Amino acid sequence: MKKNFISYISGLLVVLTIMSSCKKEIGSLNGSTIEELSSNATKFQLNNVVTGTESGMRNSLDFYLDAVGMIGREMYRFAGSEPRYTTDLLGGGSATLNNNTFYLTNSWNSRYRVVKNCNILIQATNNSSLVKPEEKKGYLGFAKTIKAYELLLNLNLTQNNGIRIEVANPDSLGPVVLYPEALTTIAGLLDEAKTDLTGSVFAFKTTLGFNEPAGFIKFNRALAARVAVYRQQWAAALTALNESFFNLNGPFNAGADHIYSTGPNDQLNLTFFPQNQNGEIRLAHPSYSIDITPGDDRIAKATLRTSAASLDNLTSNRDVWVYTSSTASMPIIRNEELILIYAEAKINLTQFPDGIVALNRIRTGHNLPPYAGGITLAALTTEMLNQRRFSLFFEGHRWVDMRRYNRLNQLPLDRAGDDVWEKFPLPLTEM
Repeated sequence: MKKNFISYISGLLVVLTIMSSCKKEIGSLNGSTIEELSSNATKFQLNNVVTGTESGMRNSLDFYLDAVGMIGREMYRFAGSEPRYTTDLLGGGSATLNNNTFYLTNSWNSRYRVVKNCNILIQATNNSSLVKPEEKKGYLGFAKTIKAYELLLNLNLTQNNGIRIEVANPDSLGPVVLYPEALTTIAGLLDEAKTDLTGSVFAFKTTLGFNEPAGFIKFNRALAARVAVYRQQWAAALTALNESFFNLNGPFNAGADHIYSTGPNDQLNLTFFPQNQNGEIRLAHPSYSIDITPGDDRIAKATLRTSAASLDNLTSNRDVWVYTSSTASMPIIRNEELILIYAEAKINLTQFPDGIVALNRIRTGHNLPPYAGGITLAALTTEMLNQRRFSLFFEGHRWVDMRRYNRLNQLPLDRAGDDVWEKFPLPLTEM
């Protein structure tokens, strides 16, 4: 990441902070500079950075979900004016992934803008004498949790090509850190955040669903559980789940969400397209409806169109119908994923009865009979990945999951010459 790029995202802090979220308005910086924030910032100024950080988290998520959803063969993104969705992302013919193209750089840059906001919030908090020690802990715990999450999304894209972790100083950027070390660092950042949040006080409001430190710790630990299974740290995943909002018998959708609205200066959910639309559309991959068990209510995430749509020798007769309005919330992490993380950890620890209980919670919760397949590591892993596929459809997991289990070769190829990519290249600005 070049110095001029970091300077650019620093300058975007003001833009991010004036983008109001769906919460009580607390103002904007209105001319405050990075230097002013870094020296004795007020709670008013710090709260604006919190607001801008949360607002920025929503930027370009549609590009992220399209990219990982296309490569993971969950869906098609048809856009007549942009052929690279159906060429580059699917490896059509001689097409390859480009390191300086919108489907990578839009999401990548947005995540690092949020990381920059978090770094500024950390610096401003540490340098302020105008907030109480317990309030400082709240700001720091928030910033480190969000920073870890944003870094994880970018790492999901580039995987073994790595990410930069240390970007706070534009004159001395840290090295590109490869996948195992990056995951370890992200896990450590979440642990630091948990320590900060313990005994803290929130002098701010969030839109993420947890407005007090005890609840935010549960959100933090939920993210830690996700990172733990990525690291194959199965016991650590269960420990994190026990400290999270995980509830085996609780509602599937409980958790942390991005919120959208039609309010002034707010954002709409750009993953929403009306059903049966033509032109700019998102379609479920045909295998979704073919592979789903009859009677499974998750078929409602891929609704039947009045007529099939085709482009570039690809056809589907089902719309993606996960985010069903322009103000539909988007999950960051929710209880259904945590139940599946619990199942995954138990299966990999060969505690099969507990894993089956969790899988049956998912199955019966979606109108399916209890699991009746093989009681082996291989069979239960396949079942777990299958339930993740349908439960977490178009939430950004399928490609990552199949890669984690070395099963990318099981994803369907729709045309002769197509490819399933393992990872994105490091963006040109990072070279």
